[in-house]
Amino acid sequence: MLVQAPGRLRALVRGSEFGLVTLAACVGGVAGIAVSVMSLTTQALREILYRLPHGARLSASTDVAPLLILFGPALGGLVLGLIAFSLARWRGRPQRPIVDPIEANALHGGRLSVKGSAAVAAQNVISNGSGASVGLEAGYTQICAGIASRLGLAFELRRSDLRTLVGCGSAAAIAAAFGAPLTGAFYAFELIIGTYSIATLTPVVVAALCGSLVAKALVTQSPLVTANGLDALTTRAITGIDTLPSLVLGLACAGLGILIMRGVTLVEQGVRASHLPSFLAPAFGGLCVGALALEVSPQILSGGHGALHLHLDADMPAMGIGALALLFVAKASASAISIGSGFRGGLFFASLFLGALAGKLFAASMAEAIPLLSGIHGLSGLQSLTVFGLTPVAYAVIGMSALAVAVIGGPLTMTFLALELTGSFPITGLVLVAVIASSLTVRKTFGYSFATWRFHLRGESIRSAHDIGWIRSLTVGALMRREVETVPVAMPLCDFLKAHPLGSPSRVVLVDGGGRYAGIVLVPEAHALATANGAATLSEAMRYADVFLTAGMNAKQAASAFDGAESEALAVVDDPVSRRVVGLLTESHTLKRYSEELDRQRRAIMGEAN
Repeated sequence: MLVQAPGRLRALVRGSEFGLVTLAACVGGVAGIAVSVMSLTTQALREILYRLPHGARLSASTDVAPLLILFGPALGGLVLGLIAFSLARWRGRPQRPIVDPIEANALHGGRLSVKGSAAVAAQNVISNGSGASVGLEAGYTQICAGIASRLGLAFELRRSDLRTLVGCGSAAAIAAAFGAPLTGAFYAFELIIGTYSIATLTPVVVAALCGSLVAKALVTQSPLVTANGLDALTTRAITGIDTLPSLVLGLACAGLGILIMRGVTLVEQGVRASHLPSFLAPAFGGLCVGALALEVSPQILSGGHGALHLHLDADMPAMGIGALALLFVAKASASAISIGSGFRGGLFFASLFLGALAGKLFAASMAEAIPLLSGIHGLSGLQSLTVFGLTPVAYAVIGMSALAVAVIGGPLTMTFLALELTGSFPITGLVLVAVIASSLTVRKTFGYSFATWRFHLRGESIRSAHDIGWIRSLTVGALMRREVETVPVAMPLCDFLKAHPLGSPSRVVLVDGGGRYAGIVLVPEAHALATANGAATLSEAMRYADVFLTAGMNAKQAASAFDGAESEALAVVDDPVSRRVVGLLTESHTLKRYSEELDRQRRAIMGEAN
């Protein structure tokens, strides 16, 4: 049951920008607490299950017992499967997919279920805490956006304000997770709200700042790039020549990102084809992940925070091309298996770690591919890379952002993440080159981010968080005129002309003997036909026999139908089989209402709506 805020408080929030900003600050604070609780709970689970020292990261540990590495993820998968099986038995019906923040803002005006969001967050904690190769960011954004949505509904916010508040929750979640307010804010603008405007700037940034500050106060966060790493990013001033390897790395990361997203789908198809009971699939997937970790490296377990710290540390011993490639394939496989077999989580942090590996692999391959440079002044292969002014750590940062933008989306989000992690503007410029190349390539060749690719597989036509829910609510059934006169197609033409003289309504809908839609007759054309041929029948004047609308179509689909039929009006039927006439819709009325809604949405985006 929804508890509403007091009337005077609702009026304050709805009636002023200051009220919305204050509510956004509250959302940010709550999000910081939620992220901290999830982070601490997950770390505690890993410490208990894998017997880690307090504060130790699983993916950076080297002394975990082999049996724990092998069976730890499987145990978490078994728990998840049993929970899902019990809930299905209790409900007695299949559970509908939980609406996530992108889908909520695109289709539902920012409405999310808090219970569903809490369930997703809990499953994410179990998945990550047991060592499955998924990140916590999906759970962070889900629960924080769900809380924001519930608060917005309690204050009866308008549709545009509710969508903004959901963006505030997501922004605060990402800002709290990385200690990066700009990253969180642009995550909301690019991925959750779908656009940037002056009206949304203040509440989103305030929420991100509050989320970051609260999380830093509650949980100690170590920087991904250490101080030593900052000094080792460049060997000289960045010049134009350094953009070339960054561009190539961005293109390579685009291809790798597409392969990773396709890989998740292939695993899901394989799990379905195996006919393995759904509640056992996560346990089997966890066993596969554990076996990979045991065979290759524990670095592939969990989100990979500890492992990413290691690879962004300039003091880490260099790994060979073969070892880096093996680790990349193992981590990508573990992530695909984890998500494809039913673990709950996302690819946000996994894509960052994989991108860092891809950057280091690119640096090592580049040094090997330029043997001439390797011999200059007796330099080794990796040392010769300094001719370009960048070190392997710098390429790891660039690859991290480029691969993440290929999978997650949000070019500015990943660019600001690199800036806030390194504090280096020159490196950020090269990151921007790489993420633009990666983003453009994925958009033109694949067309989806990981989230929208999942929607596509479910049959949803969502390409971003842009609000298209209003289009779906603007249906033919809501726009049509219901009082429609129908005439039997067998009526003699002379009788029809007597009943419909010139000057009467210009179009009449015809039905057959069974009451099914047959076509439309234009009254002036019928009179002209009778004048030219006195023996003509009414069916000869009939048009659009196989062209009609259904009540469930939206205004955009109706406009396309008008354009294809070259008609100013079409009949509306209940369904294509029974074809019972339920209304009539004109093109002019459809376009007028569609234009009005477009203008209203534009004004809402610009902050002009009242």
